[in-house]
Amino acid sequence: MACDTWRANENQTLTERKEEIKRVIDLVAQEIVKGRVKPKVGAQGAITFEGLDAVTDRRGVTDACVYRRIMSTGSAMAKQQLARAEQLAGRRVDAKALAGGHHSHDGGKTWHKH
Repeated sequence: MACDTWRANENQTLTERKEEIKRVIDLVAQEIVKGRVKPKVGAQGAITFEGLDAVTDRRGVTDACVYRRIMSTGSAMAKQQLARAEQLAGRRVDAKALAGGHHSHDGGKTWHKH
């Protein structure tokens, strides 16, 4: 799993980390469906989730990881909201932008690569 490199606790096992990631992403997907977290697609095709930090402690899970996991195993409703964000932005999420590290720290107001 792409998000398994960050551990809040040195004694946390890889299995525990995977479960933690799944819990965070499931919560994010639910909040997307409820409309409390809004996906935004940037000019480079990167994605961010506006309101995510206000809803949950992301526990080191990146926006790219959230997106990939929802697209691979998420609910149809969450995927529909991601597709809606792409339509509103007029562009699709770009896998190269996700892999290249384009991201936002403020819900999509500014975008960075570092």
